[in-house]
Amino acid sequence: MLAENKIKRINELSKKSKTTGLSIEEAKEQTQLRKEYLETFRSSMRDTIENVKVIDLEGNDVTPEKVKRANDGKYLN
Repeated sequence: MLAENKIKRINELSKKSKTTGLSIEEAKEQTQLRKEYLETFRSSMRDTIENVKVIDLEGNDVTPEKVKRANDGKYLN
């Protein structure tokens, strides 16, 4: 999870970009913070997906093969 202060800063820069505009330094900071946010989000989502096990109503494991392979230490494509 991205630190609360970084999320707050992303929101501040977003609001400022819509009102008064950003300086070059602020635009670079915004780009870096957004990149960091997306990397964190994707990592978290990948961890969630890789740890999912799908069970049907009859109790059978119907987890897709791609997810099973990911659970064995391989990455999702």
